[in-house]
Amino acid sequence: MAGSRLSLRSRGEPPALRLSRQADALAAAGDAAAAAGLYVRALAIDPTLAGTHNNHGNALRVLGRLDEAAAAYRAAIARGLDEGMAHYNLASLLRQAERHGEADDIFRQALALRPCHAEAWNNWGNLMRDLERYGDAAMGYRHALALRPDWSDAHDNLGAVLYLLHEQGGEKEAAALARWWRRDHPMNPLARHIGAAIAGEAADARAPDDYVRQTFDLFAEEFDRKLADLDYRAPALLAGLLSDESPVPSGTLDVLDAGCGTGLCAAFLRPYARHLTGVDLSEGMLERADARGLYDDLQAVELVAFLASRPKSFDLAVAADVFCYFGALEDVFSAAGEALRPGGLLVFTVEELEPEDGRPYRVATHGRYAHTESYVRAALASAGWAPTRCDRDRLRFESGAPVNGLAVLAERPTRGV
Repeated sequence: MAGSRLSLRSRGEPPALRLSRQADALAAAGDAAAAAGLYVRALAIDPTLAGTHNNHGNALRVLGRLDEAAAAYRAAIARGLDEGMAHYNLASLLRQAERHGEADDIFRQALALRPCHAEAWNNWGNLMRDLERYGDAAMGYRHALALRPDWSDAHDNLGAVLYLLHEQGGEKEAAALARWWRRDHPMNPLARHIGAAIAGEAADARAPDDYVRQTFDLFAEEFDRKLADLDYRAPALLAGLLSDESPVPSGTLDVLDAGCGTGLCAAFLRPYARHLTGVDLSEGMLERADARGLYDDLQAVELVAFLASRPKSFDLAVAADVFCYFGALEDVFSAAGEALRPGGLLVFTVEELEPEDGRPYRVATHGRYAHTESYVRAALASAGWAPTRCDRDRLRFESGAPVNGLAVLAERPTRGV
């Protein structure tokens, strides 16, 4: 990542400045190698051009010549560029080179010179996270968000580091920071949801749509690989339930893959379907689902609203690790009941909450809800579903520990329809 570039201005056009401007244009066009050559020529004529040293450092960094780039940034500072830009660029480069102690010193100088530089606070937070100083990292992100309240990257970073702080024994500090986060950013979906989980406060009845969309758009590209690393088993468990129920797929059903993500369930659903529909909030996930070539229809839409708009349209609905983003399940179960035909099947997983917790469901620090088996059964019954299978099994690993859940098959009764 290139550093911040300075704009060179002069009333005249001395040769060194003219070459610098030409080099800036080449750098902006993506030709770092040519730009670096012109910067060298400009500085040979006038080595006092502090901004040119800084911009030369940016070009060298793009070319991977990190030691030379560091020398260029130091030259810019030595030549009087002291408003914090070159310090920030140098500190970012030193972090990239894993020279953490030096990077910390230079970041602090940059912030002393330019305390309103949100990017510097955020990247100093990243450095603190590299060093596993999670409380300091959170403070860096806090400063960045005070300057840029709507910056999604800083919110993502803060949520991730508060989770790490909490999981590694800093529960009280993480909770205090999470309460601040929720107080100062009440409309941010990540602050509302993850902040509540880490603070131990009451969360919404379901994860905010913007939070879910943002989370899965962010991880869409690497989603399948990450789940493979976690030994993710939800699609296989649901495939097993369906196989037990219908050993020979007929290919005659209208099938809904609810919260389809990248399409991990599509391969086992396709043999059952005459028409396979996938819905998900994340456009990024749907792009990858579409690439599988197994769906007849894919829609970026909120699940409950979609179900409500499709009365008696499906024979089978599958939701692999979708209801873990719902706390209260009554509305989604009722909507599914309206969308499925009599005799239709709903097959899904949830993460299991032990009854000793005393609550029907709760949101964990990673942002997903867990549910007790008794609550799942009661919510199904209240929506008119008859659960026929409710198997306990491991869904995946998380931080090396198994995450246990329920794989459920429920039927829409034909009586009274």
